[in-house]
Amino acid sequence: MGSEGSIVRKPRFLCLHGFRTSAEIMKIQLHKWPKSVIDRLDLVFLDAPFPCQGKSDVEGIFDPPYYEWFQFNKEFTEYTNFENCLEHLEDRMIELGPFDGLIGFSQGAILSGGLPGLQAKGIALQKVPKIKFVIIIGGAKFKDTKVAENAYSSSVETPSLHFLGETDFLKPYGIELIDSFKNPVVVHHPKGHTVPRLDEKSLVKVNGFIETIEQLVTEEHLIGEENTCKPK
Repeated sequence: MGSEGSIVRKPRFLCLHGFRTSAEIMKIQLHKWPKSVIDRLDLVFLDAPFPCQGKSDVEGIFDPPYYEWFQFNKEFTEYTNFENCLEHLEDRMIELGPFDGLIGFSQGAILSGGLPGLQAKGIALQKVPKIKFVIIIGGAKFKDTKVAENAYSSSVETPSLHFLGETDFLKPYGIELIDSFKNPVVVHHPKGHTVPRLDEKSLVKVNGFIETIEQLVTEEHLIGEENTCKPK
């Protein structure tokens, strides 16, 4: 199996930004994390398919342009352009992938938390490899009934790391999402709806999660090599 602890490659993540922000903004947000964490991951940042259709909450903080993944009604229970969003994601994953997992913040986290279930049900991402890991920052469950029924029809077995802010307005919904996963790792932080900095305690959890997924990526690589070497 090679030397103990050897890493064949970095786990590769597609990063999905928040509502009415951008790939560039999420890159800035995630780089609040220590270089020692960021350097262990291969990160690709993607803009959502639709230009911002209203005021962005980050105006005056981050420069435009801003994008959104899909639109919704006031109750968040009916989505518009959701299928187009899924097609956009699949096309970009084919073009830029393959990917091991997804990292999402806010609307990107809602997508990241629901896509493994939609993929397992045959509804989304059928032309790309299985999503193996997700990192959810300020997430929640889909509220569109039809989408939610498919996304969470069974316990999500995908290894997951969730960031839950004490004053985040989405916290109750983030807890609901966590309950949908079989073995979630949860990092609590004192902030609101934001990508938090990592304190000493959260850094231990994050590094532990990365070690787990590094091991899984390495094992998959070695199995692939063994299958390639087998006589036909």
